[in-house]
Order: sequence, then structure tokens, then C-alpha cells
Amino acid sequence: MPGPPERVVPPWATRRQACRLILRGVTLHTASRVALVVGTLLSVVNQGSVLIAGDASVGTVIRVVVNYLVPFTVASVGYLAPFRQPR
Repeated sequence: MPGPPERVVPPWATRRQACRLILRGVTLHTASRVALVVGTLLSVVNQGSVLIAGDASVGTVIRVVVNYLVPFTVASVGYLAPFRQPR
């Protein structure tokens, strides 16, 4: 049985180009899985007691969102790094 089709990542040279690739969803499959696992773990460790107690505020929600955004960004950059072309 053949595996999933290989993804083609265009080369990039600038941060702007890397951001465009991320926004186009090139890293979505890989980075979202990392963010789901790591973000959930971070949220449970750092905000679990607040969430369980039902004392979540807007600040808590922002912290939880950041717990998912940071690993998504790091995984996206790591995914794109090998495709960087020097200027």
C-alpha cells in the first residue's frame, strides 16, 4: 500500500516568504499535530487548576491560546528550515 503523497515545499529566502507559506497552510498538517499535543500538555500543566476550578478569565484564555500558538510556530519554522535558500 503506498504512503501519502509527498508534499512539495517551495524554497524560501525571507521571513515574509516563510510567513506566507505558513499562512497558506504548507505546515498545517505537521505543525497542528505538534501544537495539539504540546499545547494541551502546557495548558494542563500551567492552567489546569484554574480551568478545573472554573475560574478562567480572559487572561487565562489568552494564555491557553498562546500555549497552542507557540508550538505551532516553532514546528512550522522547523518544518520550513530545510527548504530555506540563501539570498
